[in-house]
Amino acid sequence: MKAPSTATPLQRTLWEQLEVSHLPAHVAIIMDGNGRWAKQRGLSRVKGHKAGVQAIRSALDTVLELGIGNITLFAFSTENWTRPPLEVSVLMTLLRQFMRIELPRLMDKGIRMRALGDVSRLPKAIQNGIARVETETEKNIRLHFNIALNYGGRNEILHATRSIMADGLNPDKLTETIFEQHLYTCEIPDPDLLIRTSGEFRISNFLLWQMAYTELYFTDVLWPDFDVEQMLRALLDFQGRVRRFGGVHGD
Repeated sequence: MKAPSTATPLQRTLWEQLEVSHLPAHVAIIMDGNGRWAKQRGLSRVKGHKAGVQAIRSALDTVLELGIGNITLFAFSTENWTRPPLEVSVLMTLLRQFMRIELPRLMDKGIRMRALGDVSRLPKAIQNGIARVETETEKNIRLHFNIALNYGGRNEILHATRSIMADGLNPDKLTETIFEQHLYTCEIPDPDLLIRTSGEFRISNFLLWQMAYTELYFTDVLWPDFDVEQMLRALLDFQGRVRRFGGVHGD
């Protein structure tokens, strides 16, 4: 695959190893390690989260350049409310700024943004910001950028179940297709590849239903350091796998 003109020699080498026909249609990322990145440098956790925002921009630009159609980023979980109040406040401020600052960039690049999760618990200003960005970008088609906010996989399954029950559907009529129509990810394809940074080996209540056959990639790299090179390495690892669906397979 031809590398962009801005690629470094190493990035160009990695880029040219990629096969266009074997790229994932949907990449999901658990962005972990902002706090540790800051601690290693003697910086505040705020600085770590700000560096993490820069890594988001890099990830969006890279998958857009590659022609990958969908990316989902785990930005704030239902469990994150238990963090120190000051840190939660900082994250909310960064999120509000992100919605305001990134909108022109999303429009310029043809990126559609969609929030996944129970956004009703977020501050009203952020809810308004999300609604504005979703409305402004809804006709963009180059990349579908899904950002998980106040999201939990178990919570999503409960939400879908309650919605189905409220609709009064006969249990005998319930199918996987109908159930998926009640998930936050309705109309979004399941992820082909999940990337988790910072050396943790768990999926942390993220897209539990959707990742039945997702390939998992774990890296020790902390999220603020997850740059173009790291994304390309993850995609090359994905391309070296043989995907199997539908059950347990032997050698």
